[in-house]
Amino acid sequence: MLANWGAAAAVTAVLGLTQPLAPTPSPDAPILELPARLDPTRPTDPPTGPRPSPLHPRSLHVAVRLGQDGRLAVTEQVFVQANGSMTRHAPLRLPAGVDRVYTVDDVTVHGNGDTEVTADEFVLRAGEGVTTIRYLVDGAVVEAGDHQEVRWQLTGGWDTSVSLLRASFVAPELPTDVVCLAGRRGSDTPCESALTDRGRVLRIHESDLPAGERVDLEVRLPAGTVGTTGRFDPVIQPSAFAVTPISGVGLGLLALVLVGGFALLWLARLRDSRALATDVGPVRPLVDEGGRVVFASPDGVLPGQVGTVVDEQVDAADVTATVLDLAVRNYLSVRRQHDDWVLLRRNAPDAALSRYERAVDAALLGDAEQVSLADLRGCGLDLTQVREDLYAGVVRHDWFTRRPDHERTGWMVLGFLLAVAGVVATVVLTLTVGHALLGLGLVAAGLGVAAGARFMPARTRRGSVLVRQLRGVLGYLRGDGPARVPAADREMVLSRSLPYAVVLGETEGWLARFAGLTDLYWYEGDLAELPAFLRELDALVAAAGRLR
Repeated sequence: MLANWGAAAAVTAVLGLTQPLAPTPSPDAPILELPARLDPTRPTDPPTGPRPSPLHPRSLHVAVRLGQDGRLAVTEQVFVQANGSMTRHAPLRLPAGVDRVYTVDDVTVHGNGDTEVTADEFVLRAGEGVTTIRYLVDGAVVEAGDHQEVRWQLTGGWDTSVSLLRASFVAPELPTDVVCLAGRRGSDTPCESALTDRGRVLRIHESDLPAGERVDLEVRLPAGTVGTTGRFDPVIQPSAFAVTPISGVGLGLLALVLVGGFALLWLARLRDSRALATDVGPVRPLVDEGGRVVFASPDGVLPGQVGTVVDEQVDAADVTATVLDLAVRNYLSVRRQHDDWVLLRRNAPDAALSRYERAVDAALLGDAEQVSLADLRGCGLDLTQVREDLYAGVVRHDWFTRRPDHERTGWMVLGFLLAVAGVVATVVLTLTVGHALLGLGLVAAGLGVAAGARFMPARTRRGSVLVRQLRGVLGYLRGDGPARVPAADREMVLSRSLPYAVVLGETEGWLARFAGLTDLYWYEGDLAELPAFLRELDALVAAAGRLR
């Protein structure tokens, strides 16, 4: 240890560390009176008491000389205690509306240290003992109207605290104004001391400077004193739509949420599609009931509910099939009368009918005993309650977890609200802090949610099983049908099956099964004209009820 300190003292003596780095003052030189606004940094009398030892650990001695060419010749002496080290990252690009750019060259190092110069910073590393670094700085002098301004950070960016800074600045002319600031970047705390001695040397003193903090010196000189070397680069503001860490993280989180949501929906739909794709064996929805063969739908689903479960919305065919089913079940009858069709009441609605079936009866006949399709075309048919009851029924039977129409509408509204919020956010972010990609991401997310709204209502497992069973019923309707049904039961089986054939799109094929049957109990007219009745009723319902 003593050997290290002895070597340090020897180097100090050789380098003149015990002598001032600035020129020796002339006894008859004038004393510079600093501006009044620098009073906090200028003592009225020179510091008294013993001078700090130049070998004080973590001390810095900096001498700056401004040449006629406008370049700064800087000498830094750094003393580091035994087994210690200090590293400085001095910025060479300082933001000030535009970037003020400095360049450092002609660097020489004596002692236990090294340097590195890049376009943006000057890195200085010093090990134990005394390290002396000399270099030239371009970019410190700018013209500012009737004067010149010289600015340089005497120190700053050290990775350890600086116990003592002694600095000097010499220029060809006396400074007319001096600003010396110490502390964190951007702070306006004045240095402890900044005064000019009789030798026209500006001396700065600062102690106990925390790690990372700087001492920034700005000196004003008469215009034309030295060459101008200042260089400024326009600050290229990143586009509001540039990818930034903030926008990148935000978009990533948004994408994660969207992908997760769509993945869950995809899994639900995949389960549903697998159920629908599973091979279905022959289904014979015919059961023996008291010695009679009757038609029984799977899971008790009614004709009007079939379409709602299969395509997840109420269609005109669902209402048409319900009207036909009410006739088959002896609540109505259908009559061909002149050039029109008439619905006649046979039995009043009772508790055996579901809510939506009673709503269909009320919408068509109300309190009347009969009504023609011509009358219905002119009365403004309202099927709102039918739609409401059908959607509520499929939820009540646990074929859906929520009403499909509300599910689609809710997600679509949410999607459009997100898109509108994204547009507003994009405009606000563009005009303020940037990161406008977050707004565009929100717009895209909203449009994605709105576009995917029609896929949102997923059937329950029970609903998927029902759709698979209905595929079996469709196979029954397309197959042999009631070929083996006893003659006494054939009319009833054919009639009860017909509304399901209508809603499943097998009307023409199923009506062909009625060959040989006449005088149907629920239909008065030529059976060959029944498809025309169904088409007219379907068109009436679609137009009046706003159903697809």
